[in-house]
Amino acid sequence: MAQLNFGGVTEEVATREEFPLEKALEILKDETIAIIGYGVQGPGQSLNLKDNGFNVIVGQRQPSKSWDRAVADGWVPGVDLFPIEEACEKATIIQFLLSDAGQISAWPTIKKYLTEGKALYFSHGFGITFNDQTGIIPPDNVDVILVAPKGSGTSLRRKFLAGQGLNSSYAIYQDYTGKAKDRVLALGIGVGSGYLFETDFKKEVYSDLTGERGTLMGALAGILEAQYALLRRKGHSPSEAFNETVEELTESLILLVGENGMDWMYANCSTTAQRGALDWRHKFREAVEPVFEELYEKVASGEEAKRSIDTNSQPDYREKLEQELGEIHNSEMWQAGAQVRKLRPQHEGQKV
Repeated sequence: MAQLNFGGVTEEVATREEFPLEKALEILKDETIAIIGYGVQGPGQSLNLKDNGFNVIVGQRQPSKSWDRAVADGWVPGVDLFPIEEACEKATIIQFLLSDAGQISAWPTIKKYLTEGKALYFSHGFGITFNDQTGIIPPDNVDVILVAPKGSGTSLRRKFLAGQGLNSSYAIYQDYTGKAKDRVLALGIGVGSGYLFETDFKKEVYSDLTGERGTLMGALAGILEAQYALLRRKGHSPSEAFNETVEELTESLILLVGENGMDWMYANCSTTAQRGALDWRHKFREAVEPVFEELYEKVASGEEAKRSIDTNSQPDYREKLEQELGEIHNSEMWQAGAQVRKLRPQHEGQKV
């Protein structure tokens, strides 16, 4: 483990240098890893593990679209693709990668196969942290571990194929065998993590739910919608409003932030942009601080978990979700965005 300085705070992290793939393969050489669920995280994690040389199988309901997707990705029924129950029986490590709602539904089945010495792996702390609502309480004689990539399974896979990595957090909830740390770090390296930093199940889910509802998705969408709507009300065209609100952010500025940080992005903008951004960032921070405080308290109290569980368990959930997503998709802002994306230089000479 490496001791690294993060803004003046020393943290212990696992990197590929200190924990190489060869070490991970040696640790898990006698293990069978079953990926249960083939939705958001399942494809990326399973394919990365497979390509890295681990003994991995997939468990999925049959028939289902996810089963068909797994077959299309090269998993072979009866060889490394099985019904959930059969995969769990074969596994020594069960990676429980169904959605939060799916985990609640499947838990009675999964629990039957958690025999002594096995490991139960999560990529989200939701089910364990809010077990008073989910009912997910593992037996005492298994390891319970977590690796949470800081991005979607799609991003994890794309980074892997590009020879890169996606940072992940890891946590140990229960160490029955005394091997939980080796297991979790080996799995973290195996799924394609760039480096792994330690957390616990509660902190992971609190930060994750806050981030998703905040800057990563909810706040980002709200801020973009507000600025776009303002520019349109003031007479700007859809093309101008979208370019000044979204396109410049996603195609230029956020890439500069990712390369070397916010200060570097500021340094590579005009002096007029610098001055305005430095002045107005304080106003925006002060405006949203109360919203973030409210958000975190609702996450920590379990209110957000309850809303998620209650909503996702409704029989018409999928229909209502499609309606909400449709409102975004069909809005002028994102229809304008679809046209803008077609006009990016890489599409020149292609049919659109």
